[in-house]
Amino acid sequence: MAPLSSYFAFPEWLNMLTALLIGTGFGFALEQAGFSSSRKLAGMFYGYDTTVLKVFFTAAIVALIGSQFMSYFGMLNLNQVYVNEFYVTASVVGGIIMGAGFIMGGFCPGTGLCALSIGKIDAMVFIAGGFSGAFLFTETYPMIEDLANANFRGPVKINEALGLSPGLFTLILVAVAVAMFGVAELAEKKFARPEITNDL
Repeated sequence: MAPLSSYFAFPEWLNMLTALLIGTGFGFALEQAGFSSSRKLAGMFYGYDTTVLKVFFTAAIVALIGSQFMSYFGMLNLNQVYVNEFYVTASVVGGIIMGAGFIMGGFCPGTGLCALSIGKIDAMVFIAGGFSGAFLFTETYPMIEDLANANFRGPVKINEALGLSPGLFTLILVAVAVAMFGVAELAEKKFARPEITNDL
């Protein structure tokens, strides 16, 4: 509900309804963008389809620029925006595990649920694996607690860690995005594959 929730008190049911509508819209957008196809998603790792990079990087850039403008005009207090706490070791290990799961299963958790909602069999197997992994993590947490909490850095923002102002960081990230989009286009031409439509 930001930035409205910063100025008005909304009942909890309205907050939950808004979250439901936003989540439904996000899932619909993912499906329409083709993110219910594991082949399309895995294509990012092989270079023949970089839609994932383009869509999510565009979303991040739009959100970043939008938040900067809203902050500038006093519509959003960025100091009230939640920032995830950074556990260095857990982030590295978790990133490796999730990346391996992504390339083997063809989905991330969000796109897996998107594909599950339209009855994709491979997504059903993927989500079952995800729940199994979550159960395994919970049951073994006492043994890996030290690893999970190692190298805690708190709620770190990238621009602060680099010593950059939010505006300069935004400008640099936009420039990086443009360069990456150019590289993505070249990769798609170099690693182009015949169109495949027979998903599970």
